[in-house]
Amino acid sequence: MLRFKILASVVPLLAAAAFARGEIGSVSHPCIALGETSVELTSLFWTAGVHVAFTDDPSRATVKVQITEDADAADFAVVDDGLGSETDSCQASPANRLVTIAAQPVDGGPVIYLSTDGPADYRIYVRSKTFSQREAAALIVGAHDGRRPFQAASL
Repeated sequence: MLRFKILASVVPLLAAAAFARGEIGSVSHPCIALGETSVELTSLFWTAGVHVAFTDDPSRATVKVQITEDADAADFAVVDDGLGSETDSCQASPANRLVTIAAQPVDGGPVIYLSTDGPADYRIYVRSKTFSQREAAALIVGAHDGRRPFQAASL
């Protein structure tokens, strides 16, 4: 009987650990590689180190991201509709940075104003079947840690 009680208490803990670690089903999330680090969106709020939020009010924003129609004018371009996308560019490692999109600003985290008008802190160009403009903006803001700008990123 005691073994059954121990088994009954361990199974839910194992299931919770598997869910928290791998998001059961291992759904692919938008991710970019920056040198040896990767930045990935996650839906698990508690695992993310960076929580970004969006606003429709430019006066509330801490970061302004402009959507551009010209890839050459963009600071960050996402074009992944071709056959040669880099599927292995974001592998799990301790250097990964997890970003989540929060409904409201969290503990002084970045608040993004996304628009087609300038001026902006970042300009993005997005033509993708897998990335939305919001996700690309969240990744670019999550990738910038305030100390150094990124040099190059890949999908």
